[in-house]
Amino acid sequence: MALDLLLIGLAVTLFPLPVMAFALVLASPRGVRKGLVFILAWVGCLVLVITLVLLLTGGTPPAPRSPPSVAALWVSLVIGAGLVGYGVHRWRRVQQGVAGGERPEEAPASAHQGASLWSAAALAVLLQPWGMVGAAAATVVQADLSDTASVVALAAFCLVATSSLLTMELSMVFAPEPSGKALMGLHTWLRHHKEPAVIGLCLLLGLWLVSRSLYQLV
Repeated sequence: MALDLLLIGLAVTLFPLPVMAFALVLASPRGVRKGLVFILAWVGCLVLVITLVLLLTGGTPPAPRSPPSVAALWVSLVIGAGLVGYGVHRWRRVQQGVAGGERPEEAPASAHQGASLWSAAALAVLLQPWGMVGAAAATVVQADLSDTASVVALAAFCLVATSSLLTMELSMVFAPEPSGKALMGLHTWLRHHKEPAVIGLCLLLGLWLVSRSLYQLV
């Protein structure tokens, strides 16, 4: 479980679309405050999903080969296949030379200059990579709250999945001027290179989830 959550957390924190949006949020007026709200909403989504799963399992992992355990593996398998399909879909769009420009998932970030604290929170919820978070939820089914290692793994997942946002936020707090320039440079770079990152993350994580789920099901 710990390895799966670590890999999923890395994919979540490296997913370029939220990073691009967060860079614009930080660059806007009162950006540090909006960034904090964004992070709180982001972490809140992760904690809410984990809490709901733990409430369903009672904090005790189901027995191997039991219906809940098998169902969680099937959910993980379906999500993994979906991530692979999404990665292939975007790869085909790149191969077909689909015109660039602002995509729907980037549109909310384009209005960052007039964003309020509430809209920053809504943006965090909207741009959460929910497919990956769903894969984490299927993995959390295995968590045992009586085991310290499981609790540490859950906390580490939330920290890793938020690490890129925390790094950007802290850089703006302690070095606003150079960090602001660096973040806008990062945003510009990601706008031109986000497709390989999205495709690579989706394919790698999706293939891992599919192979791991199939192995455990068989």
